[in-house]
Amino acid sequence: MANKEAIKKETPEKWYMVDAEGKILGRLADAVARVLYGKNKPIFRKDLCMGDGVIVINAAKIKVTGNKPLAKTYDRYSGYPGGLKVETLEVMLKNKPDYVIMHAVKGMLPRNKVGTEALKRLKVYAGKEHQQAAQKPELLKI
Repeated sequence: MANKEAIKKETPEKWYMVDAEGKILGRLADAVARVLYGKNKPIFRKDLCMGDGVIVINAAKIKVTGNKPLAKTYDRYSGYPGGLKVETLEVMLKNKPDYVIMHAVKGMLPRNKVGTEALKRLKVYAGKEHQQAAQKPELLKI
């Protein structure tokens, strides 16, 4: 069995860009999580982070189906009595659309070091402008 560091060096890391305009949140998050985790590669290993980086643009223009804009909630708790804050998906899409996609993708990655490392390679932007031009991302069709 080869050394883990040697295997990671042999596999080149690529960057992909996804335009989220008009895409459904869950399907977008599933496709992005598969690329981040590396399940789209023939040399996939569960114990190594073999995935690629993903840039998501136009996060504010995603779609959700059904009654989710009003029914789905995001909770924050400060740790103090009465410190529970609850916001709906509709409000979160207006205020923090990047958080909505990050939260959905995080839920689809494994809860271990590999999932944490994969999530670091996800960059989400609310508009068309992004700062990862140096990575020369390829367009990922979903």
